Amino acid sequence: MAVAYFVTHPEVVIDPEAPVPQWGLSSRGHERLQAFCARPLLNSVTDVFVSDERKALDCAETLKSLRNLEFCIDPRLGENDRSSTGYVAPPRFWEIVAEFFAHPDASVLGWEMAADAQRRVKTAVTECIRERAGKGDVVIFSHGGVGTLLLCDLLGEPISQTRGQPISGGGCYFAFDADTLSVIHAWQDIVPELS
Repeated sequence: MAVAYFVTHPEVVIDPEAPVPQWGLSSRGHERLQAFCARPLLNSVTDVFVSDERKALDCAETLKSLRNLEFCIDPRLGENDRSSTGYVAPPRFWEIVAEFFAHPDASVLGWEMAADAQRRVKTAVTECIRERAGKGDVVIFSHGGVGTLLLCDLLGEPISQTRGQPISGGGCYFAFDADTLSVIHAWQDIVPELS
């Protein structure tokens, strides 16, 4: 059985002056990500897919530097489109996120609808897995919002924020069977010993 690991980027450098997709990992994010990439858990990985956002690319580039694994960029693995508002500071951001999950078939303040984002990421993940070059495990570096949407779908549950990652700054992963798409485990910290 090949395992697929859906991994969210850890902590980022928040820059209100830059578009959110251009944000990169913070020093803490790099530290946690490097520890994750060194874990024996990833010894059987043959294929890596990543969104085109800087913070996710930072993750794929770290894995490549440690394990010499090339990666494929798929923009469909990006976070839900929030360009209509740009950066929104907490706590208002979390209020909008709650609305996003509570009303999946509506656009909240011009954001991509949750139902549309769910379909997009599910299609991207299934097609990436189907087209992978190797026969081993798969790593997908992406984002927490679409990860929550994907996990809900894989569990056969309605869209809900209750399946959100347990760390608000990111840096979590869940695992599923790459062939059957059956969930092996829900969200876990990428490196719990560093938390």
